[in-house]
Amino acid sequence: MHPSFITRRSALLGLASAFTLGRASLALAAASTDARFVVVIMRGALDGLAAVVPYGDPALAALRGPLVPPPPGAEGGLADLGGFYGLHPSMPEMAAMYRAGELLPVHAVAGHYRSRSHFEAQDCMESGADHRMTSGWLNRAVLAMPKPPGPEAALAVGLTTPLLMQGPATIAAYAPPSFAKPDADLYARIAALNHADPITGPAIAEGMRDRGFSGATLMGTARQPNAYAFPALAAMAGKLLASPTGPRVAALELGGWDTHADQMRRLHGPLSALDQGLAALKLGLGDQWSRTAVLVMTEFGRTARINGTAGTDHGTGTVAFVAGGQVAGGRVMANWPGLGNLFEDRDLQPTADLRSVAKGLLGGHLGLPAAALASVFPGSSDARPTAGLLRV
Repeated sequence: MHPSFITRRSALLGLASAFTLGRASLALAAASTDARFVVVIMRGALDGLAAVVPYGDPALAALRGPLVPPPPGAEGGLADLGGFYGLHPSMPEMAAMYRAGELLPVHAVAGHYRSRSHFEAQDCMESGADHRMTSGWLNRAVLAMPKPPGPEAALAVGLTTPLLMQGPATIAAYAPPSFAKPDADLYARIAALNHADPITGPAIAEGMRDRGFSGATLMGTARQPNAYAFPALAAMAGKLLASPTGPRVAALELGGWDTHADQMRRLHGPLSALDQGLAALKLGLGDQWSRTAVLVMTEFGRTARINGTAGTDHGTGTVAFVAGGQVAGGRVMANWPGLGNLFEDRDLQPTADLRSVAKGLLGGHLGLPAAALASVFPGSSDARPTAGLLRV
């Protein structure tokens, strides 16, 4: 088709197909255990220095002063995490979990790779190896556990199944009817990407106006308090995991973390979605929260220095979160390297291996022996399971 024949209808069809990139998805697996284990992938690279702010580090202000929220005790300030770190003010539910001893941030953590490519890093993070594999480490962990009864090994809820949960286990698929509707922020992003194109730009803008979208949405300035599907999926995961005959392992993913520009404003949405999602997961699990451990991870961190567009670029060290009723929380776990000692003179220096954190949970919470952990994470003999993540 000649470009001049692009119509409003075909442009809108393109918008609908673009939603296959999605913001959130959920995969669930059965296992013969009373323990519940959930992994949350934050796609796009969370700025760990923004989520768990080392406000006690003397080098922080010079590196990224405009990105630092007010201190603990000030209006709109950080939630204090022991006098050196503070939790971003967009995460009040997680702050409450911390005070209850149910949240353990693990800082200065990174994967075993040093790629700053989203695609390469996500593949390595989910495969648990130095290269992409046809299966993910969580799928292999489920296969290493005693086999549950029933024909279905796993259920994927959403439009995609993450590599983390792909593998020999059969995956059934289900998408809630409401999940097929893209949020306004996605439309606004596509309109912005095509704005300068003389063909697709006007066609998309006119089609969106005909569908009732406001000028603020077209310009990307509309506020979208319900733009993320993650809390709804997390609530669904909690209810399914809580069932006596339901699944025991879940993997969720949430996008929106690639904050190259205007980070202070843009980071509120995904942080709030993560915060509300973990609260919804806890509520859905009910009494089974006491048998649950959650690992929240991202592919890499972001630069310690602020860039010229009030954002941050792809980095290395970041923060992971371990949550749940089985977690020894109420503290920050870190071998803090200091912001005066940056990795390659740009990133938070990693001092913890994400595989070690995952191994500590798989072994201590799900009971996988050392031999199974070696097959789940091939070539990882240098990554010893992290101790002290769980309640004794």
